Amino acid sequence: MTAALLGVLVVQRALELRLAKRNEAWARAQGAREFGARHYPAFFVLHGGWMLGWLYEAEALPPSWWVWAAVFAAAQGLRYWAIGTLGPRWNTRVLVLPGRAPIVAGPYRFIPHPNYVAVALELAAVPLVVGATWTALVASVLNAALLLGVRIPCEVRALRWATEATPAAPEAA
Repeated sequence: MTAALLGVLVVQRALELRLAKRNEAWARAQGAREFGARHYPAFFVLHGGWMLGWLYEAEALPPSWWVWAAVFAAAQGLRYWAIGTLGPRWNTRVLVLPGRAPIVAGPYRFIPHPNYVAVALELAAVPLVVGATWTALVASVLNAALLLGVRIPCEVRALRWATEATPAAPEAA
């Protein structure tokens, strides 16, 4: 189960990074500005550490593994609904197009950051599928701190800038 889960996540992440690169090129060609480039590597450290953590901590499948597998599956549904709704505007970076309003369709009608909710669920659920409780806890706390303390405020500033079509983007963390 651990090897299969690892395989799914590695393929998923590789495909998402490829899509993000393609969407980044499109967005930059449309005049997008990037916010938060300095905090971007922190997500790679967090997600890499998370993957190594649950692999290291993995045990025999706990009796509740199927519950966490279902949470993971639901998170993937939410994640791909968000990605599909944003289309070429989806990215792992904070890239905004001047003069374009935020998208409020799909899951964005119900919650402001559905992709981040999906990732938070994933960071907790995947380790719990394989009994890696500490990894689930540590990764969840670090992810919440990074999202709530850095990424979401950066995104709010970026979207405010984009909708106001300010000529120059302010420095964002």
